[in-house]
Amino acid sequence: MTVAFIGLGNMGGPMSARLVRAGHRVQGYDLAPAARQALAEAGGTAADDLASAVRGAREIVLMLPNSDIVEAAVRDLAEAEAAEPGAIIVDMSSSEPLRTRALAAALKTRNLTLVDAPVSGGVARARTGKLTIMTGGEPADLERVEPILACLGTTTRAGAVGSGHAVKALNNLLSATHLLVTSEAMLAGERFGLDPELMLSIFNSSSGRSGSTENKWPNFILPGTFDSGFGLRLMVKDMRIATSLAEQVGTRDPLGQAATELWARAADSLEAGADHTEIVNWLRKDPR
Repeated sequence: MTVAFIGLGNMGGPMSARLVRAGHRVQGYDLAPAARQALAEAGGTAADDLASAVRGAREIVLMLPNSDIVEAAVRDLAEAEAAEPGAIIVDMSSSEPLRTRALAAALKTRNLTLVDAPVSGGVARARTGKLTIMTGGEPADLERVEPILACLGTTTRAGAVGSGHAVKALNNLLSATHLLVTSEAMLAGERFGLDPELMLSIFNSSSGRSGSTENKWPNFILPGTFDSGFGLRLMVKDMRIATSLAEQVGTRDPLGQAATELWARAADSLEAGADHTEIVNWLRKDPR
């Protein structure tokens, strides 16, 4: 396939490189010249603008920061009539579910299809092609893009368009809340005099087990590397998408709202590029 890949940053860079290695012809665009150069060095074609990147591509992948930028990129493509009629756009960004549905409906009038396929797994799994991919869209449309997604990870169909974005945001709300309360418990145990590795061993064989006790604390926090590859501010963004979705569909989420507020305070306190596992450093400052 000839695949257009828009957004060649921390995640899009290794993902587009994997598509090249899988034999796809990848035409990529990013605002950053260094990101475009990296794609060229990986064997893809670096385009100078959006229109050039999508020319001749029937599959267009987006890996962009948020719904605002996704909508702006898609609007530019549609107004310039740059995308091929019948092309399918795969939004792998962490976008807002209801806005995704609205965008898909608008694109239908222009003979363009939108499906969503956000990912979980961070930069490390993007490099190895072991991402978890949550997809939303019509079955036939998802079948069409499966050869692309299979190069990047394992897909699970979540439902209609927007469903992938919904479950991704809800997953990250859970992940962030787990990490926050796990870190609170770990720090309390340390202050009491418990050995951190012993605590994790007990938690991981008990009902307190989670991805935070099995992965984040032993692999990124205890070693002090804080290099999971997923930014703290990105986590806050996804948490806000999830709590906004709860509000829009009319469900109560007092714990989610409280966790999001605490994470937002951490984002304001820590450096702009902080990894999300650095939430523990914010807690260690005793912010009361």
